[in-house]
Amino acid sequence: MPVPVPRQREITAEASGQAVVHTATTTAGATVATGTATATATATATATATATPHSSPLTLLLIEDDPAGGLTVPEILDSDGHRIRLRTARNLVEAERLLTPDVHCILLDLSLPETSPRAAATATAVDQLAILRQVLRLAPRHAVLVLTSEADAERAAEAVRVGAQDFLFRDELDGRLLSRAIRYAVERKRADIAQYKLAESKLRAQENARLERGLLPTPLLEGSDLRFAARYRPGRSRALLGGDFYDAVRTPDGTVHAMIGDVCGHGPDEAALGVELRIAWRALTLAGLCGDDLLATLQEVLEVERPCEEIFATLCTVDISPDGRHAGLCLAGHPAPLVSRPGRPARLLPYENSGPALGLLPRARWPRRQVELGGTWSLMLYTDGLIEGRIGEGKERLGQDGMVEMINRHLGRGLSGEGLLEASVTEARRLAGGELTDDVAVVLLSRTET
Repeated sequence: MPVPVPRQREITAEASGQAVVHTATTTAGATVATGTATATATATATATATATPHSSPLTLLLIEDDPAGGLTVPEILDSDGHRIRLRTARNLVEAERLLTPDVHCILLDLSLPETSPRAAATATAVDQLAILRQVLRLAPRHAVLVLTSEADAERAAEAVRVGAQDFLFRDELDGRLLSRAIRYAVERKRADIAQYKLAESKLRAQENARLERGLLPTPLLEGSDLRFAARYRPGRSRALLGGDFYDAVRTPDGTVHAMIGDVCGHGPDEAALGVELRIAWRALTLAGLCGDDLLATLQEVLEVERPCEEIFATLCTVDISPDGRHAGLCLAGHPAPLVSRPGRPARLLPYENSGPALGLLPRARWPRRQVELGGTWSLMLYTDGLIEGRIGEGKERLGQDGMVEMINRHLGRGLSGEGLLEASVTEARRLAGGELTDDVAVVLLSRTET
């Protein structure tokens, strides 16, 4: 003969010590190598759901309106032979109070009247599953079973389509069936959450790839005798992209313009702002703007597009004359480029008379400095992720002096172009003991006089 299962009205998570653990781990990264200015994105995503070992029983929250005595079935056991604990609630207000973290599954009686204010506010005459929808909103990470009569099979199937893990018929219910249904519902919910995390991670990786294509474009240098190489490596401190960006174009008069920039912060907003600034720089450059006029206009773009007033961007622009022997340099709070010539050690270009980062000071000015390059040279532009990496376990950073020493060492080995950039980024990572904490973007323009 069936034995009524005792009611347990209130058992807190602290008292029971049965808090269920849901673990979801996602990683999404993207790596771009743009020596030929093509962007490739690699995304790896993993999602796992870890179940708590059943050293203590599962907990079921029953939501039903039965003054006579609750769910009458034989003793309910889990897969380890432990008795499944039962809590009961007569309405959603009471269910919300009893829905502590140690609850593993909810069993909802679809015949429950719509007595709660929350349910009544949203239920309509045609929506017979309003209570279920309220439960799913109340407990989005919990497994949900619905209980109904066999004559109401169509509504039971619709409940599963709405979001319940399974349905049970009241007339056929027994302890073994309910125990199996609870275990199945819990594991299916965990699998659904893991699948959702995986899909979310893949979408994030796709968004990163699209942002990368905007941040790291194909340079427009047709007709120029300059060689172009670039490297970008995302930092380890976050899954999303930062705001490093670069570009290079040749205008109809034969001048080659190049830039590199960095929006402060990390994440999709900063990356999107970096894309906007890069595109604006290219458009303004092709329209004939240069130096202070160009940077002043870019600051206006940043001030309109940035999500908050604290966001700023550093920028370095160079315009190389058609004969390749001279360049104009503008710095907006950005590290000075490094120039190397045959027979001489590489050195930093002068940083004096530079202007502030974009977005810091209204009506700021950015002086344009003339630089003599000579016949054969290489000019390296970089973001601060390269020089701010730590050296070993201590607090010392590579810095600009350390970077110059490193570049000269690689130049002494005969490295140039993409090989020089790859060796430099690799050594910076090695000195830091692994991946750098910030994004690194490096651009190298080279010319050989014939």
